[in-house]
Order: sequence, then C-alpha cells, then structure tokens
Amino acid sequence: MKIIKRIILFILMILILTGLLAVYAVKIEPYRLAVHDYELKKGPASIELKLVHISDIQVSEAYSEDRLGKLVDKINGQSPDIVVFTGDLYDNYASYHPEKKVEKALSDIQAKYGKYAVWGNRDYGGSAMRAYPGIIQNGGFKLLANESAIIRLPDGKKIGIGGLDDVLFGTPDYGLMESGELKNCDYKILLMHEPDAAERVPEKSADLILAGHSHGGQVKLPFFKMKTSLAKKFTDGFYSVNGMKLFVNTGIGTSHYPIRFLVPPEIDVFRISI
Repeated sequence: MKIIKRIILFILMILILTGLLAVYAVKIEPYRLAVHDYELKKGPASIELKLVHISDIQVSEAYSEDRLGKLVDKINGQSPDIVVFTGDLYDNYASYHPEKKVEKALSDIQAKYGKYAVWGNRDYGGSAMRAYPGIIQNGGFKLLANESAIIRLPDGKKIGIGGLDDVLFGTPDYGLMESGELKNCDYKILLMHEPDAAERVPEKSADLILAGHSHGGQVKLPFFKMKTSLAKKFTDGFYSVNGMKLFVNTGIGTSHYPIRFLVPPEIDVFRISI
C-alpha cells in the first residue's frame, strides 16, 4: 500500500508541476521582455554606435497593440542611435489588424540616426502586403526592400545598412552589400528576415547580419525545439556564416501557439565600436 501511495503522490506532483509550467508558458513568459546587451568591435575604435534590434512583433489577439507601450519604453530606455526591425509586424493581418495604435507605437520609438525595417513573410500574407509599407512609414521607419541607407557619423565614418526583400515571398538581392556606396562603408549591416538564407549572402560582404523569423523555437526543452522553414539551422543568437557575424533575434510575439518556455521575448542591444 505504501508503494501505491508513493506512486500516486509522485503522479500528482508531476501533474501539478506540469500545470504550473503550462501556466508559466502561457501567462508569464510571453509577457516578459528581456534586454540583451552585446559589444562588437572592428579595428581601432573612435566611436561607439548603439543599435537596437527587434523582430517578429506579430500583433494579434494574443499580443495586442495595448502591449506595445512597454516595448517602446524598453527600446527608448536604451537611448539607441539606430533601431532596426527584421519583419513580421502582424501575425495574421486578415484576422486582426489594428493600425492607428500600431503606427503610434512605432512612431514613438526614438533613434538618433534613424529607424529601418525589412519585409517578413507575414508582412506579405493576409492582405498585409498592401498595408505594411504605409504602417511602417507612418511609424517613422524606412522600409528597405533590396535597398540601402548610408549613415554618416560625426567623425566621418560611414555605416551602411542594407535590407533584403523577404526570402519566401519576395525576390531578395543577395549581392546587395557589394553594390554602390555600400562597398566603401566602414561598417556594413545587412537586415533580413529568414536566417538560414544568410548562407546565400556572398562571403564577407557584411560585418553583421541581423535576422528573426525563428522565434527561437518558442519552446526550448532538452529533447524538443520547434523549428520553422528557413530557420532550422540558425535559430537564436550568434553564428559565423561565410566569414560574417549572423545574429538571430527570437522575437517579441508568438506564432501558431501563444506560448513561450525558456525563450522570452527579447530586445537586443549592440554596442558597435568602429
């Protein structure tokens, strides 16, 4: 009888623990917002540039526009020089697409040298393709679709930012960073949505590639990790690809299931010394 009682007690404990973990994954972790800070150096540094990277906001009923205020405050609290967004503004624009509050939140983000965004796969789907450019631009972001921007710093150095069109639904120009004035920039940053496509970018054509799309799997367990198309090899954090640094942001919102476990929403801050 003692053995049976112990077995029953053990089963009950497992069920309670599972229930608590489920509550945490649905009600707590998706509402956290981690800020990660990284230092990157290139040669003898004369200036430090602070870049904030966000991705996959995926506004939805699970991540409503009312939660964007906290995100904006966290970003502005970093006093960024540059803010970049690597795609997927809405989760499913056709079913949930508040615009004015989203535009207002984006416009409230402050950055000394500008804000830049690229297309994600969900920015093309669910009628989002027609709305996304206007929302992004009304929010003060420059949308880069196989386009670039040059930032001239007070010491004369130049930062080149290139943005690729979405890989799944667009027509990305992988040789973008080797063209025009970008070739002569002191530091080159490439923005793209799907990280696995970084392998298609010519060798050493950028100093830093920033991507999203993966959500870091949303759930991280020793024996299980959700993966998505074009984010199977590179899922989170830093990688070395073709002689370049690739960083994959794990996103803000959620996709498919409104859960996160050991992969909290994140904002990444890069202190780039040039």
